[in-house]
Parts: sequence; C-alpha cells; structure tokens
Amino acid sequence: MNQGKRILSSLRLRKSLFLTQLSRAPSPNPQVNHYFYLSPSLPTQIYTSATILGAPQNVSFSSKPQSFVDIILSNDWSKHLEKDLGKLDFPVTHEAVMYLLKKLDKDPKKAGNFLKWVINQKGFEPSSAMYSLMLRIYANKDSMKDFWITIKEMKEKGFFIDEETYKSIHSIFRNLKMETDATALKHFYGRMIKENAMGDLASDVSELIKKQEWGFEVERQLREMKLSVSDNFVLRVLKELREIGYPLKAFNFFKWVARSLGFQHNTVTYNGILRVLCREESIEEFWSVVEEMKSIGFEIDLDTYIKISRHFQKIRMLRDAVELYELMMDSQFKPSLGECNILLRSIAQSNPPDLDLLFRVVGKFEAAGHSRSKIIYDVIHRCLTNLGRFEEAEKITEAMRDAGYEPDNITYSQLIYGLCKMRRLEEASKVIDVMEECGCIPDIKTWTVLIQGHCLAGEVDKALFCFAKMMEKNVDTDADLLDVLLNGFLSQRRVFGAYQLLIEMVNRFQMRPWQATYKLIIQKLLGERKFEEALDLLRRMKKHNYPPFPEPFHQYISKSGTVEDAVEFLKALSVKDYPSVSAYQHVFQTFFAEGRHSEAKDLLYKCPHHIRQHPAICGLFGSPNSNSGKVKRFTRKSLSSA
Repeated sequence: MNQGKRILSSLRLRKSLFLTQLSRAPSPNPQVNHYFYLSPSLPTQIYTSATILGAPQNVSFSSKPQSFVDIILSNDWSKHLEKDLGKLDFPVTHEAVMYLLKKLDKDPKKAGNFLKWVINQKGFEPSSAMYSLMLRIYANKDSMKDFWITIKEMKEKGFFIDEETYKSIHSIFRNLKMETDATALKHFYGRMIKENAMGDLASDVSELIKKQEWGFEVERQLREMKLSVSDNFVLRVLKELREIGYPLKAFNFFKWVARSLGFQHNTVTYNGILRVLCREESIEEFWSVVEEMKSIGFEIDLDTYIKISRHFQKIRMLRDAVELYELMMDSQFKPSLGECNILLRSIAQSNPPDLDLLFRVVGKFEAAGHSRSKIIYDVIHRCLTNLGRFEEAEKITEAMRDAGYEPDNITYSQLIYGLCKMRRLEEASKVIDVMEECGCIPDIKTWTVLIQGHCLAGEVDKALFCFAKMMEKNVDTDADLLDVLLNGFLSQRRVFGAYQLLIEMVNRFQMRPWQATYKLIIQKLLGERKFEEALDLLRRMKKHNYPPFPEPFHQYISKSGTVEDAVEFLKALSVKDYPSVSAYQHVFQTFFAEGRHSEAKDLLYKCPHHIRQHPAICGLFGSPNSNSGKVKRFTRKSLSSA
C-alpha cells in the first residue's frame, strides 16, 4: 500500500505531463490508432520509450475532447457536420473515443453516428470494451434495431459479450418490461458461450492458473498450450480471473504474456487489467500499472474510471477513489460534475466523514475552472453538521447564500440531523421555527429527520409531540415516518404501543404501511404472545394487497398455539373461503415437528371435507405400513381410533 502511495505522489510531482499525450509504439493489433493530443503551448520534441524504439512521431494538434462533444451535441447529425468534424484534428485513440461515447450516452443515435464516423472516416477499429459500452447505450426501447446490429458486428469480429455487460443489460431490459428482448439476449448469450471456442480456451487458461500458485510450473504449462494471444483473448482471461477472485494471478498473467509471448499491451488491455486490480489485496499493483501506463503515454479511459471509482466507493476504499479522481482531473478526459457529486456523497456517508478527502475533491474540481454547485455546498454542510462543527457549517451556509443558493429543506434537515446526533434536541426542534420564519416550509422529510433524531436519542414521547405538531400543520404523513415512529416504540420494548399507533394511523389517516413494517410488528407481537393483534395485522396486510406472511405464525402455533388459533390463522390467510391445500399442509407439518399429533388430528377434524380427503393431507396421516400410492380415507371413527 505504501508503495502505491509513493507512486501516486511521484505522479503528482510530474502532473505537467498529464497535459500531453505522448506518441505510442506501433501495436500489432489494429484496434489502437496512433494520433495524440498535445497542447500547442508545449514543446513538441518530447522523448519517450516509443521514440527510443524508433516509432514515428505522429502528433495531432486538436481542440479539447469536450469541445468536440459540444459541437456534436449542439448540431443535428448530417453530412455537413461530418465534413466540419473532418476539419478538426480529433485524436482518434481508444481513450478519446470512449470519452466521446460516454459523453454522448444520453443520445444513442448521435453516439452511434459518431462511432460509425470514426470507423469509416478515420479507420478506427473498436475494441470489445467499446462495443460493450455501445450495447449499454443502445439498451432502450427506441434503439433496439441498432442494439442487435451491434451484437451482430461483435460476433462477426470475434468479440464476446462479457458476463458483466450481459447481466447489466438483461437487468435493464427486465426493468423496462422488455421481456421479449431480455429472453432473446439470454438465448444469444447462451449460444455465444457454447459456440465461442476461444472462450473455452480462455476458461482453460484461467482454470489452470487458478489451481496452483504462480510459478515456473504454471508458466511451463501455459507455454505448452501454444496460445495465440490477442487483446480480446487477454481481456477474456483477465475477466474470468477477476470473477473468480484472483486479481494477483491475473496480474501475473498480464505480465507473462508480454514477457514470454512478446505480446505488446495496448491501451485496451491496460485498462482491462486496471478493472481487475482495483481491490484491496492488489492496490499496489493497481497503482504500479497506472504509473506504467503514464510512462508510455496511455491513459485511463472514462468508462474504466467510472467503473473503478464506483467499485472503490462500494468497498469503502475512499482514499484511492479520491486519488484516482485527482489523477483523472489532471488528464484531458475529465470526469463529469455528476461523478464528482457521487464521490462527494460517498465521502459524506462514511462514518465519520473524512474532511481532508472531501476538500481534496472539491479543490480539484475548482482548480479545473468550475464553481461550487448547490449539491457541493450541501455535501460540505452535511459533513460539518455530522461532525458537530456547527460554526463552520454556518459559514458554509453563508457562502452558499453569497453564491446565490438559498438554504432549503435539505440544508436545514442536515442541521437538524447534526443537532439531534449531538443530543441538542431542543435546538433541533427550534430549527423548524427558524425555517418557517425564513419562508422555507418544512416538508415531510425534514419532519422525519427531526422525529427520527428524537427516537434515536430515546425520547420517543417527545418524538410523538413533534409528530402531533406536524399534523397540526397539515403535513401529510407517509409510510417512512410511520416506520420511524414504530421503530422508536420497539426500541423501548413498547410493542403493544407500536401496534396501537399502527392501527390508529391506518384507521384515521388511511395509511398504507410498508410490507416490512407489518412483518416486523407481527413478529414482535407474536414474541409477546399477542396472537389476536398479530392476526389482525395479517388481515390488514391482505386488505392492502400484500402477500401473506405465515412463517412466524407457523412457529407460534406449533409451539404454543391452540387448534382454534390454527383455524383462525387459516381463515385469515386467504380472501377466498378457504386457503390452499399447501397452507393446511404447513400447519399440520409444524404440529408434527413439535410432536403435537393430537392437535394435528383435532385440526384435521375441523377442516372442510375437500381438505380432509385431499391426497396430500391423507398422506400426512396415513399408516406408515400402507402401500405406496394408497390413500387412507379419514372418517370420524378412524380419527378417534387412531
């Protein structure tokens, strides 16, 4: 880890190099073209490893990529626009094209037209990662024709849809109710896996690497396989090793194909290995690859950055996420304001929030010429109030006003949350009055924060007083606030009080509690042997069209319930006259499991005729010596003699 930090420090000391894109050595794979961006204000005579190798210095002077995006977004796509774009010296590199596509992802038609243009007019060859990005862009109801055309092109070029892309798009289709396309994609992906011989070989390689420690023997076996290596093949092996949790072995393979097979990595494979190494156990190797990429003029593409940054945030490696953000902001492919906001929110959600990391991100954002947005002010304010630094938070609020942003419910809610956290409940309650004086009417979310703060502080009765005050102001309550209040009651073991509040809210205000709320209160009531109240909630769940919740009732009835309890429970399960046969089966089985055979027989006697005579039920009560398939018919006499 320390080595990684030293590498990053050295990167920052040489940050001026990020203003240039150095010429690259020729690649044996045509997927990477060799045009570069170089600021006209800098000397053009720069020596790199590519220069030493005698590679030609093809340097392209160009407007910044963002300017190129602005031109495309502000014009309809046409032959005239293509002609104008041709006059610009656009750097046709993997990173630049990925950057443009990510910026155009909200306009699938223009993204597709741009990619076709760089392919047809600039001779650019897309990578598998680029095709995967285009599939995600096309994954909507209006672009399905282009989606399937792109899949066909991928197949013709020997590319594959990786599992991550497949799952992401399949989920999108399901969410958009595009069941036909989801099914078609599932079938295509299944056929592709079976038909792709290269995929099988990649699996063989990853399986070999997985089974033993990396060393001479692994390398010997790999050499004997006489692999034909392409960037597509390397990516497949890397992804398979990532999916089974071997990032360091993936790194060894990445190095081995270059060292032993003479494979020359390009920007596509470098970005691929970064996606694998962004784990805690391989973070030093991650930053070493970043340094290596920088030394030969490759950059992290925007799609790779977003995936890695989100992963760092997910596994709470926030310092690395911030350092990666700083790295990208020093490049020409800068993350968007949205990515900055997402990173800031992740920092704010940590406990406690790291103000150093927060202000590093904000500082880098401002250094790029941007001014603070309302969201950025809110995130800073949230962190300060969360830490109890209210005077500094007030200064941020004043700076926000000076910048033209008035405090709103978000701002005041954060202040209320911080005061409640510090148990300054009276001051938190007075914030409501201050808001009203300023003309900012507290909404339901602000009230919820105040009431939850009281509940978490153990002041449930004061929380109810705040709730009553809210109702006087005609603020409509919701299921979230009800859940907060009920959890407050439960935290003080006031289970029956929680039940009474729930009933009152449903009866008086026609509330529809969350399904999870019903389930929680039912479990707590049964834990205190309040069967009738729990059954009442089960009936109310049915009226609110929630599915039945029988599991805790099974446990309660089997251990301590009566036969009458079981009958009432079964009646409550269904909107019909009688519940399903399986519902009766479950109750009988729970009685048997507790050794309560007499109660099971009594319940059977009270069941309707069609249930008593059903084969599944008869099978439960049949003689263990009866022939297979023979059903024992139960009568009053047979039950009494049993």
